[in-house]
Amino acid sequence: MKLLKSGFAVAMCAFIGFAATHANAAEPKLSGNLRVVIGSKSTGGDTYQNSAIVAQALAKKLDINVKVDAVGSTAAFKALRRMSDGNTIMIFHDQSYLGNLYGRKGYFNIFDEFTVGPTVAINPGNAYLVPKNSPYQTLEDIIEACSKDTKVRVAIQPGGVSEIGFSALKNAIKIRFPGKEGNLVAVNTGSQSDKNQLLFDGQADLIQGSVQANEQYTQLPADDQKAMRFVWLTAREETIKQTKAEGMGATTQAQLLEYVAPKVSVTLDGKNDFTFDKEFFILYNKKMDPALVDYFDTALGEIYAEGKIQETQKNSFFIPNFKPAAEAAAYLQEKNDKYAVIIEAIK
Repeated sequence: MKLLKSGFAVAMCAFIGFAATHANAAEPKLSGNLRVVIGSKSTGGDTYQNSAIVAQALAKKLDINVKVDAVGSTAAFKALRRMSDGNTIMIFHDQSYLGNLYGRKGYFNIFDEFTVGPTVAINPGNAYLVPKNSPYQTLEDIIEACSKDTKVRVAIQPGGVSEIGFSALKNAIKIRFPGKEGNLVAVNTGSQSDKNQLLFDGQADLIQGSVQANEQYTQLPADDQKAMRFVWLTAREETIKQTKAEGMGATTQAQLLEYVAPKVSVTLDGKNDFTFDKEFFILYNKKMDPALVDYFDTALGEIYAEGKIQETQKNSFFIPNFKPAAEAAAYLQEKNDKYAVIIEAIK
């Protein structure tokens, strides 16, 4: 099985050279084809789309068949627990640890139960929107309204990525206006279409959405019942700056940058702004041979060094974000711990 080739980018040379030596010494081999289980049941969402891009690159690099199975988080975790030979891996995003922090059934402490593999991409589109005719022009207007005892209803899907921005906003209100955070009220619902419908029907003042799913509604005239406006993107400014200049749909990168920190401020602790990048990464069975962790690190390291996958990801509004397993595990643990503080603060 061919894994390593020459022609590395300069920035990756040291890492890949070390990993290649280690991998060659261990001579890890997959005994068959690779199955990638994902934490979503949808074949039309960002988890499947991103996983398919990575799977296709791995299939070519490792010269094996790779199948992406959209089985959902519960089945994916179960499949991963059963298989330690490296032929089954999982790709998911921050939901995998946020679900545990929010106490959702079927989620675990991934840092204890699994081996955290490399990060592969960011979806920079996590967004909050209001109706186009809303009296709230900015997120600061919403914070101020809550400080004056106006109830603001926020449609979210509870227990994970959809809720973390709501939690951060509530925490920011608590820090700035103690005792007023209860005026930000969650309207718990399900899919994105459900959240949208609550906004259309006037049953929510603010919804969690995404640039990809909701940008089309921001182009509608103000008198259209479905017309929306962005008021906040949770991604880091440097993340949005890595998107293509044309942005998404009719909304340019420059316009998207108007909705991120520091221009839109949601305080984390009174000093720093809260940000959240929705990041995709790989999980392995806890008992998988460490040499196979290096094997996948090496393969993905070379894929990213070659540079082709980045263009594919950016064309789909993903931001390339490869970190090898050890670095990724420490980085994601830090994210987990930071968001745990927010969630605990508003209980």
